Amino acid sequence: MSSLFQPYTLRSLTIPNRAWMAPMCQYSAEVFGPNAGVAGDWHLTHYAARAAGGTGLILVEATAVSPEGRISPADLGIWNDTQVAAFRRITRFLKSQNTVPGVQLAHAGRKASTDRPWKGGAPLGADEHGWQPLGPSPVPFDDGHPVPDELTREGIAEIVGQFADAARRALDAGFEIAEVHGAHGYLIGEFLSPHSNRRTDEYGGSFDNRVRFALEVVDAVRAVWPEELPLFFRISATDWLEEHGWTVDDTVRLAALLKEHGVDLLDVSSGGNAARVRIPAGPGYQVPFAARVRAETGLPVAAVGLITEAEQAEKILSNGEADAVLLGRELLRNPSWARHAARTLGAEVHVPQQYHRSV
Repeated sequence: MSSLFQPYTLRSLTIPNRAWMAPMCQYSAEVFGPNAGVAGDWHLTHYAARAAGGTGLILVEATAVSPEGRISPADLGIWNDTQVAAFRRITRFLKSQNTVPGVQLAHAGRKASTDRPWKGGAPLGADEHGWQPLGPSPVPFDDGHPVPDELTREGIAEIVGQFADAARRALDAGFEIAEVHGAHGYLIGEFLSPHSNRRTDEYGGSFDNRVRFALEVVDAVRAVWPEELPLFFRISATDWLEEHGWTVDDTVRLAALLKEHGVDLLDVSSGGNAARVRIPAGPGYQVPFAARVRAETGLPVAAVGLITEAEQAEKILSNGEADAVLLGRELLRNPSWARHAARTLGAEVHVPQQYHRSV
């Protein structure tokens, strides 16, 4: 039987297969006013298509825990009840298609307040609906980026509380998995890496200090997230820097701690915290990072990164390198990837009754 189309159970939640959708920002929410950060028709259509295509779990894109936590003014948010109501349309439809709805809770940190990628992604000023970014240290992401305001201890505690509040709202919105975004150079990842964290207090310096904020967020979310539902954490396994960066060894060490703090699965990506680094991307190039975490800590992992073919995904799982695969760009190209993969592997997947004539 196909490993890719075996159900997977975490806590009391069973996901129907192991072909999952990675969180990918759409930069398509309302920008300002009472509907800022609210999911609209684009989001419903976008996620509904992948659910109808047989995807077992959909992790909704980075969803900001506060207005200042958005990457761009067009990001989704989950800091108010209007946003919650809009998400209910999406989670309700995903569940009707036998797809588990999950959401990635995020704060962009020093990489906040930028334009949409297709408009260049440059930092935005106040006259363009931008704002002053926050970070662990006054170190800009890149040349031309603003120096972030260094977070105080009180500011750190406030953001920890925002993550907890966002998790409560996510549950109310109908999500069944919450993922804490600790990857790609956003706020939690900025605290993790000595490349971006130059603090000299209890949140900087040693490994234990640099992971403190991440663990505080996880503890706060786990405290309000139901015991029977899974909690994920997304990590950049490496900064791809030769020195003074976050490393794969650090990731394995943190994974063991996350497991102790109630994280059920590590979503293993890489990069994003250092500008202009060279990443040797190729088919499945991040899978070894996930495999090492799984082998050395026993924490379940999902692999991501240029996984495009059904046979490739099947091999990753059957070799024990990961417990699930997360597809990104391939699901943008082909919303029904899971259905096509099931046909290739001789497996079965949910097909909407309206589409049965295509089977």
